[in-house]
Amino acid sequence: MEREPVLKFEHIDAYYGSIQVLYDINFEVYPGELVCLLGGNASGKSTTLKTILGACKVKNGSVFLKGKRINGRPTKEIIAMGVAIVPENRRIFPRMTVLENLELGAYLRSDREQVKREIDNIFDLFPILRKRANQMGATLSGGEQQMLAMGRALLSRPEILLMDEPSMGLSPMLVDQQFEIIQEVHRRGTTIFMVEQNASMALSIADRGYVLQTGEIVLHDTARALLENEMMKEAYLGGRDDEDEEDEI
Repeated sequence: MEREPVLKFEHIDAYYGSIQVLYDINFEVYPGELVCLLGGNASGKSTTLKTILGACKVKNGSVFLKGKRINGRPTKEIIAMGVAIVPENRRIFPRMTVLENLELGAYLRSDREQVKREIDNIFDLFPILRKRANQMGATLSGGEQQMLAMGRALLSRPEILLMDEPSMGLSPMLVDQQFEIIQEVHRRGTTIFMVEQNASMALSIADRGYVLQTGEIVLHDTARALLENEMMKEAYLGGRDDEDEEDEI
């Protein structure tokens, strides 16, 4: 019997208003995988995440979460079904403490004692957050905010963790640290779908990858094969684009 994907896009055409952004997108993410979605500016990466979360209109095709069709459902319902996101630029709550930010990640859960134990596990994974537990989010460094955003997302016990440009705005040293953390979270069993411009770094820890170009998937393979692919080497593996990805139309 074949495994059921945690996340599946089936012939997705997605639009902003009357403007089509994604064209016949097909991909799957299976339990326990770390899959990356790569591409340059305005390729459709952010639109893909918005489509998963119900924030972008789908005119054709279906998005499935563990076999259940989710496009057309409100974002709150999709999140309650088991989708969590570490958004671009972290977006923690700056005027709340580290502990309060983490507790918000579990706001849909009623098992408060287990939540406390899992917060302690998050502090074991990110020891610096234990030291910062009573500090306001605004006082954290960029790297610490990324840890907090990831910990907050994990506390919802997601079926799949979405990550939007985890390397954005971080120094090269912190990028290395963050990807080590992502790899460790993956090793612990979390299924991850990561959007990232830093192709070489993403592929170094991923199981598989898809490459978007102007709203279409132009390559997909194992991470190792993509690292050796000549098209990838020429177009995406020469280093990170200096420009931040713009909000895509």
